[in-house]
Amino acid sequence: MDQEHAEGRQHTVDARLLSLLVCPACHGPVAPREGLLLCEACGLGYPVRDGIPVMLISEAVRQRPGEAGPADNAPRGPDERHGQ
Repeated sequence: MDQEHAEGRQHTVDARLLSLLVCPACHGPVAPREGLLLCEACGLGYPVRDGIPVMLISEAVRQRPGEAGPADNAPRGPDERHGQ
């Protein structure tokens, strides 16, 4: 585990902020799990660094069994979702 992920595990996300956050890939709710904010709808986990959620699809990791590592196949923005 790299130092950034280890440091991120030491911090929690403010409950008010957490209530506002959604997964940027599928807009599902996220919940804190194992140092990440995990989207239970699509299985992406977003790191928390120094108490700040990094809600970037490019930083997300797959957390569901049988799904490969980083979220390389997830849409990154409106252009990729519509094939433009």
